[in-house]
Amino acid sequence: MRPEIRSGRAPEWSGCGVRRGALRALTLLVASTALVLGACRQDMQDQPRIKPLAENDFFADGSGARPIPQGTVARGHLDADKALYTGRAADDSLLTELPFPLTRTVLERGQERFNIFCSPCHGRTGMGDGMVVRRGYKQPPSYHVDRLRMAPVGYFFFVMSNGFGVMPSYAAQIPVTDRWAIAAYVRTLQLSQHFDSSQLTPEERARLDAPPPAELGGEESSEH
Repeated sequence: MRPEIRSGRAPEWSGCGVRRGALRALTLLVASTALVLGACRQDMQDQPRIKPLAENDFFADGSGARPIPQGTVARGHLDADKALYTGRAADDSLLTELPFPLTRTVLERGQERFNIFCSPCHGRTGMGDGMVVRRGYKQPPSYHVDRLRMAPVGYFFFVMSNGFGVMPSYAAQIPVTDRWAIAAYVRTLQLSQHFDSSQLTPEERARLDAPPPAELGGEESSEH
């Protein structure tokens, strides 16, 4: 028998034991609360929502997709400049000039974009003999036929923007200003094949008639 019981005294409980018990109870309470709250969690991806184009009885017409309000403009697509974005004048005729100044930078940009996006079908010179045509794709008309030589520059922009025949629209791949730059470069290609050399100055004519510079590799090979 324990001495405390034999003497009739009440047992003395350790304060440390009481604190450990309270801490254990508090830990269990926090853990159980966390479990309950975790079970009630609802992330954004799990919340009630309307799926695009799905049926929904919330609206009177039963459709989850709502009609676009009149006058809505997509961000970045105000397109207020009709000439720039459509290639047409106020009277709806195709533009005969670029809607912004033509510079050497614009032509160089047009050449670069043309060689990337257009030359696979139209060829580097616009003859319609690009590499995919040689592989069996339908041949486009040459830019040098009278019909296209006489076409306004806005026509080429319009075709690039909307497609024509088997040619798809390139509006998604080529920005507006780049389409105009390409149209300007197409005019340059046409001019290169149908230019009146009598309009050249003597210096320009001499540069045109001069032989192309020899390749560095060719010079080295001839020396050896």
